[in-house]
Amino acid sequence: MTSEGVLRLLEEVAAGRATPATALERLAWLPLEEVADSAAGNVEPYARLDHHRVVRTGYPEAVLCAGKTPEQVVEICGRLAERGHGFLATRADEPVRDALARSHPNAVVNRLARTVRLAPAEPVEPRGLGPVLVVSAGTSDLPVAEEAAETARALHNRVACLYDVGVAGIHRLLRESQALRGAAVVIAVAGMEGALASVVGGLVRVPVIAVPTSVGYGAAFGGLSALLAMLTSCAAGVTVVNIDNGFGAACAATRINQLQPAPS
Repeated sequence: MTSEGVLRLLEEVAAGRATPATALERLAWLPLEEVADSAAGNVEPYARLDHHRVVRTGYPEAVLCAGKTPEQVVEICGRLAERGHGFLATRADEPVRDALARSHPNAVVNRLARTVRLAPAEPVEPRGLGPVLVVSAGTSDLPVAEEAAETARALHNRVACLYDVGVAGIHRLLRESQALRGAAVVIAVAGMEGALASVVGGLVRVPVIAVPTSVGYGAAFGGLSALLAMLTSCAAGVTVVNIDNGFGAACAATRINQLQPAPS
């Protein structure tokens, strides 16, 4: 249940269309749901689903599939889907993707991003000040860039993508000035020396979220060089997330793009 759903429920109670007892029963489902492998005789939960997160933050809990069995992921995602919010599964390997595709035929499977995304039961219009633009330096950065794009879509942003526009051929980026100017937030994804974030940060006035990737030769140190370069960017105001963290970048972009005033 979203914040809007809670508000509608309270309005129904106020108008006499629902009883307080009915509202209490529905709200009791919100905060937490424990999931255990009862078929195997285990009573201790292996997951505690935070259904209240959508009320607190505006978007539901995502499922990090790494370290989980396909059966666990299917069960967790199924519980989330039952609430009508859909789900976003990240870092899903092929067995997990196949299992989710079988259990949720309407889900969008992105093999490159390693994500599976199921839309909410009720369509949600895109929100925010404008599109979130995901820019990648090279084609090798696409898995992280696509993870960011899929996450941003799952969080109800309009999303645009601009790929393979790194500084080795900077004219490729400069010719896309219209796309850069039209973005509300830019996510800049780059490995190697990570220079793309500084270039983008010097071209736009909107927030730039930099994502270093683990792409690069030996001295790139698995993305550490790009991370340090982005952290020491001479373009003022560039924000940096962790190496390969396209998901986190999209969540940060959503908080910016869909910023709402604090309740009075």
